[in-house]
Amino acid sequence: MTDSTETKRVTLHWLDDLRFEGGEPDGPSIVVDADNATSPGPMLMLLMAAAACSGADVVSILKKMQVGLESLEIAMEGERRTEHPKHYTAIRYTWTIRGLGLDETKARRAIDLSMEKYCSVLHSLRPDIATSYALRLG
Repeated sequence: MTDSTETKRVTLHWLDDLRFEGGEPDGPSIVVDADNATSPGPMLMLLMAAAACSGADVVSILKKMQVGLESLEIAMEGERRTEHPKHYTAIRYTWTIRGLGLDETKARRAIDLSMEKYCSVLHSLRPDIATSYALRLG
């Protein structure tokens, strides 16, 4: 590895059925259930990771724009292939944001910066996934 890379590590332990628990070694852990019965499964976690990554970017960018953020919600939809591998072919974000000093221009600028430049999760996905968003100002 070179100095320009960062290595992330996780460990998963099988619990039962299709359930695993894991996280960073010696860090907090979560349960992943591939059946989506007791906790979100890997494909839902992927949507959640993309939402959290973009959400963190947008919160930071709006703060720099001096927006007094009051609430932010991100709903995600992912369309998947029906054949294996059942990867996502399209991902759609629906942003609902409310804050003092917030307008559509600032909100769209923050979201666009996240999706086009900053969100490392989104940029780690297949480049042929169609990505879009809708915006609601609260």
